[in-house]
Amino acid sequence: MRKYLREIEVAGLLLIAIGIVISCIWGYWYGAWPCGTGLLLLQTIVLYKAFHWTEYERENKQYIVIILICIFILILQMLNAK
Repeated sequence: MRKYLREIEVAGLLLIAIGIVISCIWGYWYGAWPCGTGLLLLQTIVLYKAFHWTEYERENKQYIVIILICIFILILQMLNAK
């Protein structure tokens, strides 16, 4: 698993970015799926690194901020869609 952490992280961040762009173009429902999938990928990374906190402390704090920002953006887009 340790070998693939970076690839999973990049895939998650790309899916989040794609989801945000898609939701701005076609609507929040279409962008929510790739963004949600990217968040799930990042969540697996955060959980893995949380169990190894001393080794990945700095990265864990960054991931928490990134996930909170993405959730906030999704909530704002859902509220604006009404």
